[in-house]
Amino acid sequence: MFMGEFQHSIDDKGRVIIPAKFRESLGSSFVVTRGLDQCLFVYPMEEWGVMEQKLKALPLMKSDARAFTRFFFSGATECELDKQGRVNLPGNLREYAKLDKDCVVLGVSNRVEIWSKGIWESYFNQSEEAFNDIAEKLVDFNFDL
Repeated sequence: MFMGEFQHSIDDKGRVIIPAKFRESLGSSFVVTRGLDQCLFVYPMEEWGVMEQKLKALPLMKSDARAFTRFFFSGATECELDKQGRVNLPGNLREYAKLDKDCVVLGVSNRVEIWSKGIWESYFNQSEEAFNDIAEKLVDFNFDL
């Protein structure tokens, strides 16, 4: 399981350090793709396989299902860490997530997320204000804190 928040920088070559506590769980290769809310999702290969099966099960005749599958798969790329624990993020993914210098690397259960620091701070502040409302709505999904 991935958890925690880490502040990092992206170098001029588009590389970001993956926190040491995430590296073993990510494995020797992993998948980086466009995520929701303008961040990047990083999946270990095993979790990527689970996502792939879920997306394959979506009905092909539904335009929303096709659109989401295209969005998710077209941005996906297999990556590896270098000897310093960095991943080289492709330009199209950096552009999508507006990653240029300062970033935040989050552990979110079965995946890692990479955010532009400014976008993360804005998202976090908005979510923090609505946290109680969000928690109340989760009760509808049989979720209790």
